[in-house]
Amino acid sequence: MSAPVTATIDRNVGIIELSRPEKLNCLSLEVHECIAAARAEFEANRDVRAILIRAQGKHFCTGADLTEVKEKLNDPIGLDQFIGFGMDSLRKLEQSPLPVIVAVQGLCLAGGIELMLAADVCFAAATAQFGDQHAQFGLIPGWGGSQRLTRLMGQRRALDLMFSARWLKADEAKEAGLVNYIVPDDDLHTAAQEYCQTMATRSRPGIAEMKRLAREGADMSIDQQMRLERDAAVRALPSADVAEGLDAFEKRRTPDFKQ
Repeated sequence: MSAPVTATIDRNVGIIELSRPEKLNCLSLEVHECIAAARAEFEANRDVRAILIRAQGKHFCTGADLTEVKEKLNDPIGLDQFIGFGMDSLRKLEQSPLPVIVAVQGLCLAGGIELMLAADVCFAAATAQFGDQHAQFGLIPGWGGSQRLTRLMGQRRALDLMFSARWLKADEAKEAGLVNYIVPDDDLHTAAQEYCQTMATRSRPGIAEMKRLAREGADMSIDQQMRLERDAAVRALPSADVAEGLDAFEKRRTPDFKQ
C-alpha cells in the first residue's frame, strides 16, 4: 500500500502532498502523522525555506476519514487522541518558523478547510470550492475550524458558513479573506511552487520572526503588540542577515542571505 502522504524537497521547498485521491485525500490519523513528520523534517533542514502543501487528484481534501471516526465513536480515549493529534499537528504547522503555503484544487471541505486554514498563504485553482460541512451532518469542527474561520472571516460570516454548510467559490473565498491568489487550474501547482521558491531569496530568520509576530500578536492589546515588535526589531537589526540586506540595498544587488 502506498503512503497516504508524499514528502519531497524541490530545491528549497519542502513539499507535503496528500496522496490518496481515491479517498478524496481525507485525513486519517496516519495522514496527520505523516504531515507532522514531514514538517519536523523540513524545519530541521536549513536548506528548506518554505513548506508547500498540495494534493493529488481532482480534489484537495474533503474532510476527515469518516471510517476511522466511526470506529472510534465508542472509544472516548481513542477519539480524543484522534482529535487531539490532528489539532496538534495543524497547530504546529501554524506555528512553524517556515512559511506554509497551500495549493487547493477542487473541493476543500470540513477537515480539508481546517488544514487549509493552518497555512499562511493560500493559492486556489479557479474552480476550487471551499466549505464546512459539519452542520449538515450533525457534526462540529474538531481541528480548529470554528476558531480559525472566525479569526479570518469575522464572526458573522464564519457562523453563516458553518450554519449553512454552503460552498464558496474561489472568488467568494478570496473576498472573505480565506484565499490569497486565484490562478487557472492548470497553473496551480506551478504558481504555488514559484511563490515558495521566492522564499529562498529571503532571510529564513527574518521570515520566521515576521510570522511569529503576526501569530503571537493577534491576541494582544495594541500596546503589547508594539512592545513585541519593538523587542524583536532590536534583537534582529544587529544580525548578519540585516547587514547583508542593507549592503545589498546600498549597492543595488540581490542579497545573499547565509542563515
